[in-house]
Amino acid sequence: MTKRPYAVFDIDGTLIRWQLYHAIADLLVRSNIIDVKAYDTVLQARWNWKNRQGINSFSDYESTLVSLINDSVKGLNHKVFIQACRDVFSKHQDQVYSFTRDLIDKLKKQNYLIFALSGSPVEIVRLVADYYKLDAYDGSIYEVKNGHLTGVQFPMLKHEKAEKLKQLIKQFNALHEGSIAVGDTATDIEMLETAAKAIAFNPNQDLFNIARVKGWDIVIERKNMIYQLNYKDGQYILAATDR
Repeated sequence: MTKRPYAVFDIDGTLIRWQLYHAIADLLVRSNIIDVKAYDTVLQARWNWKNRQGINSFSDYESTLVSLINDSVKGLNHKVFIQACRDVFSKHQDQVYSFTRDLIDKLKKQNYLIFALSGSPVEIVRLVADYYKLDAYDGSIYEVKNGHLTGVQFPMLKHEKAEKLKQLIKQFNALHEGSIAVGDTATDIEMLETAAKAIAFNPNQDLFNIARVKGWDIVIERKNMIYQLNYKDGQYILAATDR
């Protein structure tokens, strides 16, 4: 069997233009599964991030959100959670970045294996993988017992992403030469380091700092423009890409 190179993508903020996990939380609030008053702490943290109240405002917001969801879904029927994921995905499935969507299409035509690894629940990552016809995927896992969530979560963090990627490479006998990884935050760093070529896409500060040290490509998509920062002689040169 001929070996095929692989490309691995983060999902939230890399393919999908919003955080699916956060959209699920918003839906659970509207469904009265998460208490509205309790969610005020999340909304305040989100507001602090949107108003750029400190360099760690996004991570503070995210940790507040994850903690509340884990507490709130304890005892929730798994079928209800799956339906919430379906409802969220149906809204966001085409709200994607042009760069990553087009890159996936291009690499498919070049016979690449396409993987998706995400911190969002595996129930919604599966929907992404099915919709975009990806070869394999994984995400954070909520423990289920007797058809109900226990509130225990096994998150897909940066170390888990790298380990899962290595498993997929072995499972598919994937080729390292020509391999590509695309991510947007520090949780993707170890995954990016595994591939032959790393692309920091709309990176946060932590990922940008690492990308600069390692000389990784940096791609920025804003409005209807895509910009690539090409590393040369210790500095980045800005170039607009053709659409």
